Amino acid sequence: MIFYFTGTGNSLYLASCLAKAQGEKLISIAKEFDKKDNPFSYELHENEMIGFVYPVYAWAPPQMVLDFIKLIKIKGTTPYVFSVASCGEEEGNTTKILEKALRSSNLALDSAFTVCMPNNYIIGFDVDSEEVEKKRLEEAEQKLDKINMILAARKKDKTMLIPGKHPVLKSSVINYGFNHFARNTKKFYADDKCTLCRLCEKVCPVHSIELKEKPVWGQNCTMCLACINRCPAKAIQYGASTYSKGRYYHPKIDELENDI
Repeated sequence: MIFYFTGTGNSLYLASCLAKAQGEKLISIAKEFDKKDNPFSYELHENEMIGFVYPVYAWAPPQMVLDFIKLIKIKGTTPYVFSVASCGEEEGNTTKILEKALRSSNLALDSAFTVCMPNNYIIGFDVDSEEVEKKRLEEAEQKLDKINMILAARKKDKTMLIPGKHPVLKSSVINYGFNHFARNTKKFYADDKCTLCRLCEKVCPVHSIELKEKPVWGQNCTMCLACINRCPAKAIQYGASTYSKGRYYHPKIDELENDI
């Protein structure tokens, strides 16, 4: 089984490709939290693997992913465990943080990978050019082929990571600031282009958006930016910093969501 968390579809695409190639079940971490009285207990079948596929947020795994790992209970044989982190440029110490969380739940990380995907964090940066986006998606396909070969053979201690410069600083100090200060919804709003389609309300993984006269944001936020990037009218803004920027979501996200 492959557990995934996604905002704009990069991680969903990677997880879907891996699940199809390995014959594994695909499970949304966000939807597992939606289940009432969920024991977060999973029974493993013979030769079944466990994968965690997720985006990198400020050089660390999303908090929802770490919270899920704290709750998870695996029954059955000792699984082969792998992770795939999706990032724009580099991951810092993301994989090490995930590995530590897995150990606390008595799971050992056997192999780990990082895949560069198109940028969606338009609060800090603009989206990639069409040329860069196309190149990144093509390179991701090539890396997926290599990852699938490793997973099919259940190879251990295999890593393809992109820590970048100063990973400890970025994954500790900067990530602390992100989780404690940057995950703030006060600057989100919908401008006059809003058509009241409710898509932002639907795609929010923490159900923090409610449609009134216009969308209204609650306090809980992962900063996945699904709402701002997927708005078909490009009506959602974050302060004054996003007006002139593009929007990005994986080109196959609608098709993938319909298949789940």
